[in-house]
Amino acid sequence: MQPAALQSKLLNEHVSKWAKVYLKHRTLVQRFLNISFVLYVLATTYRGLVSRPSAPSSASTKAKVKLDSKELDGRQGPMKSPRVAVDALFYKRLSALLRILIPGIRSKEALLLVMHSSLLILRTAISLYVATLDGKIVASLVRARTKDFFLNILRWLLVAIPATWTNSWLSYIQNKLAIAYRTRLTREVMGQYLGEEADDSNGKVYYKLSNLDDRIKNPDQMITHDIQRFSTHLAAIYSNMAKPVLDVILYNYQLSQNVGAEGLLILTILVQSSAIILRRLTPAFGMYTATSAHLSGALRYAYSRIAEFAEEIAFFKGEKTERILLEREYASIVCHENHVLSRRWWFGCIEEGVIKWLWGAYGLLLCSIPVFFKLPGTQLDLGGRTQGFVTNRRLLLSSSDAFGRVMSSYKDLSELAGYTARVSLLLDSMADIRRGKFEKALVSSATIGENANILRGHGQIIESDDIQFENVPIVTPNGDVLIKSLSFHVKHGQHLLIVGPNGCGKSSLFRILGGLWPVYGGIVHKPPASQFILIPQRPYLSLGNLRDQVIYPHSEVEMEARGVTDNDLLNILSIVGMEGVVEREGGWDVTREWRDALSGGDKQKIAWARLFYHNPRYAILDEATSLVPTEMEGKMMEHATQLGITLLTVSHRPSLWKYHAFILHYDGQGGYVFTKLDAEKRLALQEERQSLETKLLEVMLSREARTSTSGLQIAVMYLQDFSVSDRSINNPCALKLCHVGSIVHGMHVV
Repeated sequence: MQPAALQSKLLNEHVSKWAKVYLKHRTLVQRFLNISFVLYVLATTYRGLVSRPSAPSSASTKAKVKLDSKELDGRQGPMKSPRVAVDALFYKRLSALLRILIPGIRSKEALLLVMHSSLLILRTAISLYVATLDGKIVASLVRARTKDFFLNILRWLLVAIPATWTNSWLSYIQNKLAIAYRTRLTREVMGQYLGEEADDSNGKVYYKLSNLDDRIKNPDQMITHDIQRFSTHLAAIYSNMAKPVLDVILYNYQLSQNVGAEGLLILTILVQSSAIILRRLTPAFGMYTATSAHLSGALRYAYSRIAEFAEEIAFFKGEKTERILLEREYASIVCHENHVLSRRWWFGCIEEGVIKWLWGAYGLLLCSIPVFFKLPGTQLDLGGRTQGFVTNRRLLLSSSDAFGRVMSSYKDLSELAGYTARVSLLLDSMADIRRGKFEKALVSSATIGENANILRGHGQIIESDDIQFENVPIVTPNGDVLIKSLSFHVKHGQHLLIVGPNGCGKSSLFRILGGLWPVYGGIVHKPPASQFILIPQRPYLSLGNLRDQVIYPHSEVEMEARGVTDNDLLNILSIVGMEGVVEREGGWDVTREWRDALSGGDKQKIAWARLFYHNPRYAILDEATSLVPTEMEGKMMEHATQLGITLLTVSHRPSLWKYHAFILHYDGQGGYVFTKLDAEKRLALQEERQSLETKLLEVMLSREARTSTSGLQIAVMYLQDFSVSDRSINNPCALKLCHVGSIVHGMHVV
């Protein structure tokens, strides 16, 4: 016998021997392959979803700076956007959010998840039964068995009842889960955003988030739109991931029973090879989602600014400029969306080509195995082979669809990562603010010399009945040091007048007293913020009826609990000269947009009525009588004094001087003077000064009227030398100056 023939015979004997061994243990091998397949699917899904974040570069590490009241470094420019990717950081953020959304196994959300999971399993079981029933229907047609055919049709109709019920309940439970998530998360956010804190320094998050921190420009969009989208995506992602993974395992297990685990092994290798390539080509949809949400928020903010400052824009005829700004924001959105659409288009082509057509071809090859190859333990006729092919084909299509949904769920997970990053940024920012940590772009002077040392300091706040500042620096949120060391002491009952040029720190002092701004040094003795009430030049009027405007922020129930009636409120309104507003507007319960219904003076009077209703120990008046007649102004000041309210007043009206015992005068250069206020002496000196200035001005104008220099130009130049208080509309010298200057200017024109 030739050596080649001998080798061939030995090879055949070995193959036959191993084939017999394999056939003898085929059941055990199949079981091992099925278990290995299940473990492989779970492990592959886990590894695909939990990818490790890339190591941050040194540049990005250096760029990340934490600013707080103890350590500020003066970083310039916009804040760095949070990284958006399906990585360990995403799962850390999601885990923190899930602890809020599902507080315990007995919570409503946990019960909904259990119901949702049960329905998903039931739907998969129904799909397996329908696949088998589909094969039986076709087999009965091939075998021409009329009775079997109609019995299978009846089974088809009967199984439709639980199938449709299950699908409807799945959609219902998923939507209920999204609402439950949104409700739970909104309550948590609003509790921090508008929560009342015992310690004033940790409260007022809604103010500090917008004024002391640069990370979030549009919290309204995050609280409304981003939380809603996050909740919807989170409720859907469970169904879009858990159900496909379960389907892949069960469908392929059933396939392995029909065509053998060997073919399933080959199919898995081919599908996974193409899936790896497809995963590599998947664009960064998470980053796209976060960017889209940010751009949409910027556009919404631009529109809201037009509504807020409509009057100013109309007077300046700024329609063209505002339109350019809006078009620029919209163009950014369109450019981004077009870029995303182009990426989605080519990725959709590749995804469909691989999942639908390439994997479909693999499936047809798998379904053909029982037809072309005789499997051990099977003896099928034409009807049996047809039934097996149809059943396997149905199972394969369902499995392919499930695997495709597993692949596309990564895209859904990327979008969820975008919303998760946004919601986590909101929660993290509020948590930092409650701890006194801020991220703010600082002015250049905040990083050098003595100013940098001031910003690294930390002051002390001591609760007291009086107001006392001991070497306290006045610092704006952007690090601008207005006053390096402010010291004064005002006891309860001693009214304080605060004057000075714009931007010198008058309102900054009030924000420190109200607990809105941090203290960077020294000691502040002050009552709790609840004992202060602020009346600004443009008072805030809330949504609600007329009664709500007077008692804000109290409700009618709280008002009645204090023993206050509508007649008491009417008496308060009579003090400020607005007793007729109730009848004029139609009663206490009429609801209007009060900021438009009332004039500027009436709004200031309503704010004073609110002050008298609450009767605090201290009141901060920031040009609070600028639109009120002088007689009414005096009446309100006297009534506040009778109630025992200590007034801290910013005003340029000399008529208010007599109501104050002390004056804090800023010079606008970082200096100040705190002293007792002698109103009569100060008024006499001012009148004498104004008289001298008027006479001097008339002499100057009479001389210059004969030259080429316009009297109006002289008036303007002379006005520039006036202090802010001198340029008040109530300053007789200023009025005289403008009148004379306009006459001289008219003579030159003629």
